[in-house]
Amino acid sequence: MHALRNSHWAVVKRILCYLKGTATHGLHITHSSSFALHGFTGVDWACSVDDRKSTGDYLVFFGQTLISWKSGKQRTVTHSSIKAEYKALADGTVEVIWLQYLLTDLQISSISAPIIWCDNLGATYLSVNPVFHARTKHIEVDYYFV
Repeated sequence: MHALRNSHWAVVKRILCYLKGTATHGLHITHSSSFALHGFTGVDWACSVDDRKSTGDYLVFFGQTLISWKSGKQRTVTHSSIKAEYKALADGTVEVIWLQYLLTDLQISSISAPIIWCDNLGATYLSVNPVFHARTKHIEVDYYFV
């Protein structure tokens, strides 16, 4: 806040214009016979020009209705898009597990196991074939959690 640049003001103006143009938009809650949880994760790798941190996000759907979402900078700078994607995948998994417990407490049982989708082939291949070596050792903790 104490060292604002013209580029920061341009982003603020862009956000305000976006909000003004979408004031009538909202989230639609639809009736669905499915009680399945689906998660989607993604990352914009090293997108921040100031510190090169990645922006990770996830969306969680209950049936066809979006019930949870998050988008924000990751805490650390990652050396690969796979590590950034795996971190977002771990964060999305935490949210899905929490929502499963919440739905169980509300006595709503899911018929199927939740599915979490990831848009990075490297992270997807690594989750299917977890061959860890020196280059992927730092990803191992998140892998075993997911």
